[in-house]
Amino acid sequence: MRLQIFGKLSIAQQLDEGYRIGIRRHNEEVTKNRHILSRIIDCVKFCGAFELALRGHDESEGSDNPGIFRGLVDFVASLDGVLKEHLENATVFKGTSKTVQNELLDCMLSVVREQIIQDVQSSDFLSIQADETTDIATQCQLVLVLRYIDAKSNVQERFFEFIPLRSTTADSIATVLKERLAVILPEDQKSKLISQTYDGASVMRGATAGVQRKMQDVYPNAHYIHCYAHQLNLIMQQATSHISKVRIFFSDLGGFSSFFSRSPKRTDVLDKVVAHRLPTSSNVRWNFHSRAINTVFEHREDLIRCFQSIRDSGDFDPVTVREAGAFAMLLENQDFKFFLQLFHNIMPHVDLLYAKLQKKDIDSVHIRGSIQQFQQDIQKIRNSLHSLVDQCSEGGSQPKRRRSLSPEVHERIAAEVCDTILRHTLERFSFTDHLVSATLLQADRFEQYTMAFPEDALSRTLKAYPVLDGSKLKTELSLIYCKEEFRACCGALDLLQLFMENNLEEVFSETVTLLKILVTTPMTTAEAERCFSTLKRIKTFLRNSMTQERLNALAMLSIEKRLVTEMTDFNQKVIEKFASQKERRAKFVFK
Repeated sequence: MRLQIFGKLSIAQQLDEGYRIGIRRHNEEVTKNRHILSRIIDCVKFCGAFELALRGHDESEGSDNPGIFRGLVDFVASLDGVLKEHLENATVFKGTSKTVQNELLDCMLSVVREQIIQDVQSSDFLSIQADETTDIATQCQLVLVLRYIDAKSNVQERFFEFIPLRSTTADSIATVLKERLAVILPEDQKSKLISQTYDGASVMRGATAGVQRKMQDVYPNAHYIHCYAHQLNLIMQQATSHISKVRIFFSDLGGFSSFFSRSPKRTDVLDKVVAHRLPTSSNVRWNFHSRAINTVFEHREDLIRCFQSIRDSGDFDPVTVREAGAFAMLLENQDFKFFLQLFHNIMPHVDLLYAKLQKKDIDSVHIRGSIQQFQQDIQKIRNSLHSLVDQCSEGGSQPKRRRSLSPEVHERIAAEVCDTILRHTLERFSFTDHLVSATLLQADRFEQYTMAFPEDALSRTLKAYPVLDGSKLKTELSLIYCKEEFRACCGALDLLQLFMENNLEEVFSETVTLLKILVTTPMTTAEAERCFSTLKRIKTFLRNSMTQERLNALAMLSIEKRLVTEMTDFNQKVIEKFASQKERRAKFVFK
């Protein structure tokens, strides 16, 4: 036995060495556990991004239907030896239970929300969009969407939360919105909220007791915007519902798709003869009407042959034969053909404006120009009605089975339709009050403004947004109106990015502030509608019992998948939050 080693090393040195070895082993274990948990987080992120159900019918070992999440974890384990070894040998923490899934989803939701709140608090202005719908479990859900300009001068519309509502009164909706905004905006940043956009329901837009009024009592700068896409639908409904002949035309138009949708046998004939399905109409989505009009207009002759084939084949019941014969006669009717031609001319312009209103980066300046173009296009159709009537009258060789309207009546009804669209467009899209500020930065008016400065628009803008310095803004705008390079910009966002790219934000500080206000102001609730589409894909009939927290987490992973991808340290932040939730038997914190 060798005793020479006694006395060579001090006890303190031996303890230090043992301590360092213990720390090294602990950190090695933490690194391994974090690697495994990161792979599991990736699997949850994948399922969330593509709106896949995580849970399976039977998640026990050896099950044939363990669910997408377990199947994905097993697939990743086949490519990752560390994860495979962990799944085979783990006794303390495996990481695939439903409890861990829910905890990870909570952590992911918290990390993304913290990032969004951080971005909002560092931005200059904030706007909110809110809308409500009923999910598959008949629970009323209010969606909250935040719109702001990020550090790169890009417009962002971020989903924040689905909020369950027990009642849809103005008080209850305003209360939950104020509770969420209190978390997002500190007390000293209340002035940042410059806009609130909802649909036109009386509970939302009420000037004395509506949600918008109750929000303005707390956030005085939060001007109300009635969603412009919703208003465009109302304009078209008004133009087509108060004229009986036009109302009958759209009712007949909806009958085509209804006729074929009730029978696979009828649809089979449609596929063989026309080779094109008929889209259904909708009173709340006018682009659906447009698709139906275009399809019937382009395939009218084929549809006539299709109905005649059904009528004459002898393979259908008497009701079908009778309806097919009536539809064939309808397609040859002179009145129907005239209205089909009229709305075939009108609807592409409605579609174009509707598509522009759906864009995330649309701003009030761009919308004003688009609305003016829409009015000009409808006015052109109004001015050419006489030639349209003559064109339809020339091709009017139909059997005299039912009396048609005279060309003069056709022209009068068409003129009434166009006039109604123009009148309601002018009334609803008038850009009064705070929206008049958009006219100050409308590039096609800059030359006109050099000769006559828009003093009235400026004074109303300063009244709506007291944060602006009036004299400095007027000086900057006068200079902008004189410069040719600014006249090529299309919309407030283009002009803002031009200033930021050329480092002119200090020279034109008040104009940049006004531009940020205009760009941050949402003109539609289109993003809220897109969130509802995601809600319907996530909370389905077979998944209708999921908790609200899980719903919000999965919706966030789907709607904000790009933000999650751009956060390079996302997994590490989730692991830190997961480790700090409670004392865990597995080790995830470095020493």
